[in-house]
Amino acid sequence: MSLATATPVRTAQTSTPIHEVLAERWSPRSYDPDAPLDEQKLTAALEAARWSPSAANTQPWRFIVARRGSAAFDAIAANLKGFNSVWATSAAALIVGIAEVRDAEGTSMRWAEYDLGQSLAHLSIQAHHDGLHVHQMGGFEADGLRHAFDIEDRFEPVSVAAIGVLGIPEALPEPLREREVAPRQRLPLSDLLLVNE
Repeated sequence: MSLATATPVRTAQTSTPIHEVLAERWSPRSYDPDAPLDEQKLTAALEAARWSPSAANTQPWRFIVARRGSAAFDAIAANLKGFNSVWATSAAALIVGIAEVRDAEGTSMRWAEYDLGQSLAHLSIQAHHDGLHVHQMGGFEADGLRHAFDIEDRFEPVSVAAIGVLGIPEALPEPLREREVAPRQRLPLSDLLLVNE
């Protein structure tokens, strides 16, 4: 049995059909620690991020891409908090998503974090399309990453994403294993629409 078939079906239950890549995308915590990272697929994911929309085409996203086994990977892993430090180190790579919150003249770039989020969403969809999985995290020490990578003040580390080949839930400790196989849940669409005339 392959690792991919060891995990229950994770397809979203939607009120109307959506594109299968969107319906099947999910954020695992179990990665195959021995699987190599396909560099072409990683590049495709980064290209998808590069071509996402941004306010006035400012493209305020920057990335630190660190492959498992590198000093950069270890530096990112050392700044993960809580359970993230338990599971994310099995991923093939860790990607720090950084927003350019002020331009070179010091002017605030109000939409930078929003645009970075769109960019990472594009990255995650392309990765899933190509058979990789992405799990984005907010639990990390931003100041630690800023120091480790000498990130300028006008740039803000916003997230860390694990990317790699799906592993088996049994490789995770409890309670992470239970969360890995639990049914996916979202609020009903009707709860999200404040106005829908």
